[in-house]
This record gives sequence, C-alpha cells and structure tokens, in this order.
Amino acid sequence: MSYTTSYYHIVFHTYHSEPTICVENERELYAYIYGIAKNLSCQTYRIGGMPDHVHIFVSLPSDLSLSDFVQRVKTNTSKWMKGNPLFPHFRGWGREYAGFSYSLRDKDMIVAYIVGQKEHHKKVSFEAEYRAFLVENGIDIDERFFLKD
Repeated sequence: MSYTTSYYHIVFHTYHSEPTICVENERELYAYIYGIAKNLSCQTYRIGGMPDHVHIFVSLPSDLSLSDFVQRVKTNTSKWMKGNPLFPHFRGWGREYAGFSYSLRDKDMIVAYIVGQKEHHKKVSFEAEYRAFLVENGIDIDERFFLKD
C-alpha cells in the first residue's frame, strides 16, 4: 500500500480573459466542476473565481496527473457551457493554466484566498494576480505567450 497526497491550487481563464462566467450562474459551473472532480476521485476543498477565471483547490489521487485533471475539467466544462443558456457568451477556455502544489497545512489559507476573490479583484486585476502567482512560484514568464490565447 502506498500513501500519497497532492494538493493543488489551480487557476485558468476564459478565452481571451473575456468575462463570460455570469456571477448569477457561477455556482452551477462550480457544481459541475465539483462533479467532474468527484468522478475522478478527487477531494475538492474550494472552487471560486470571477467572470474571467476560475480557482480550484483540490487534492488529486496518485494515478491522476495535474495536466490530465485540468484537461478533463476544461474539456468537459467547455462542452457543457457552450450548450448551456446560462453561459451565452462563453467561447472556451484559454490555453494555459497554472497549478501550484501546497500542503494540507496551507488549506485554510488557500480556501480563504479563493473565498475572497470578489474583494481581491476590486484592487487587483486578473493579469496582475496571475503574474504574481507565477513569480512567487519561481516560474519564468515568456511575455510572447503570457495570457495569449
């Protein structure tokens, strides 16, 4: 028996960072993402975001890679949203995503951060937030591709 745990804070944005996730309907999207994660045997701690991006804090089982999880979430939600009248302007997700690993002791901090998205983005743009995540995690940014869809 192997014992593993992988906690990730995942962030991805809509195509061209367009504000196509209606605040009134975001809970339906988050519930759909929760269902995908549950079907993949993931433990979801929080999902939230803004009209132009989504944050997910989740633990993944040992047989599921971060890239596979994100691909499944983005593919399934894109199909669902494009056919759903609750998201009439949704055109898809941006190509990139960010995924940062954390430990269980960071859980409350990450959950609070996701809960506070609406307040946070009164002061900070998504681009500035995303850039800060990358820099904070030691990721070099290639400006030719940064948030380009």
